[in-house]
Amino acid sequence: MTGRPAWAGRNYLLLTGATVLSGLGGSGALIAAAFAVLGAGGSATDVGLVAAARTVPLILFLLVGGALADRLPRHRVMVAANALSCVSQGLFALLVLAGEPRLWQMALLAALGGTGQAFFTPAAEGMVFASVSGEHSGRAFAVFRMGMNGANIGGAALGGALVTAVGPGWVLAVDAASFALAGALRAFLDVSGVPERAPGGGMLHDLRDGWREVAARPWLWGVVVQFAVVNAMVAAAEAVYGPVVAEEQLGGAGPWGLALAAFGAGTVGGALLMTRLTPRRLLLTGVLCVFPLALPSAALAVPLPTAGLTAIMFGTGIAVEVFAVTWMTALHQEIPEEKFSRVSSYDALGSLALVPVATSLAGPVQDLVGRTAALWGCSALIALLTAAVLCVPDVRRLTRRTTTGTVPPPTVPTPPTTQTPPMSPMSPMHQTSQTPQEARTSRPSRP
Repeated sequence: MTGRPAWAGRNYLLLTGATVLSGLGGSGALIAAAFAVLGAGGSATDVGLVAAARTVPLILFLLVGGALADRLPRHRVMVAANALSCVSQGLFALLVLAGEPRLWQMALLAALGGTGQAFFTPAAEGMVFASVSGEHSGRAFAVFRMGMNGANIGGAALGGALVTAVGPGWVLAVDAASFALAGALRAFLDVSGVPERAPGGGMLHDLRDGWREVAARPWLWGVVVQFAVVNAMVAAAEAVYGPVVAEEQLGGAGPWGLALAAFGAGTVGGALLMTRLTPRRLLLTGVLCVFPLALPSAALAVPLPTAGLTAIMFGTGIAVEVFAVTWMTALHQEIPEEKFSRVSSYDALGSLALVPVATSLAGPVQDLVGRTAALWGCSALIALLTAAVLCVPDVRRLTRRTTTGTVPPPTVPTPPTTQTPPMSPMSPMHQTSQTPQEARTSRPSRP
């Protein structure tokens, strides 16, 4: 007797274990990268530029990554992406440990890491749901994210402490090792039962096909447009302003790591909650839980002391996780499995499109209007966009079907379910390391 649920098979356990390992390393690496830039004499603008350097290739290659993941064995795409991320983080660590890293060098290595994530994310989202049966997918995804977010709790808290104790270079080295171990686990995935995919009509044909799936569903592209702005504001607040506020007014990396760990604790609580709850109106429930994303920016604008910021980050983590599970369950319910990676790549692309713009401009905007006004502006835009997407009828009406198995490939795009009978019961950031930004983004989960 193993005591594990019957649906938690070998592939599911390998995927979850690999994600926990990379989560432990990556949540600390987020803090380390920001403080490596600051430690090299960089400004808030420089922190934003390095963050943007990671996001630009992520955006450029997401669609290609999604199309490849629907054409090639997804586990091989994931392992190759992990290898690239391991190399980029390893070199970043060596650069910082050697002393006096230059801004362009850190930006280049961040860009390599973003390229790896672009190919990893669409493949990962398709693999997690493929590892369990449809009737268990919602609960399995919640448990998967519970493990991932549990790793983020320890990783963020330990990462903040280690940055203070031994410096950011060693934390980046740990992240490189976590990528290596995660890739090794994913190499052992059993894909013998996965049917081979037909070659299709070429890359452009696959991308057009994925776009038709997105465009036919107002609830899907409505939420993606919403998160284009929401994620941009979250990224500016938490990737640029947050570390600077922590450095100047909260006591440095330790308190900021504690706040990120509290967010991780909240996501674990949210995932645990979603193993018990099966909301019938999936998107209405999820979108309502986006409003709390405006609170961390407001807390940094005041700024609240560490205890208040930590409490807000904990509550935000719960809300984010409810959104993440309901969103991925809706996608899994409505999107044909063989097109899932393509659709998720469009989802991630739209959601991340404005992030490099926001992180690049965060410093100049702060210089122009002041950090406090910039942070309040982030909060206001998040609230306004979330209210706007609730005006889309399908967002309010899409309901959970009795089972959430794979939808058969339709000859025309399947409209969202709007039935109302009782129903029963998914990444970034991805997810993704899942920073708070990546967890809210994904929707994609980190490699």
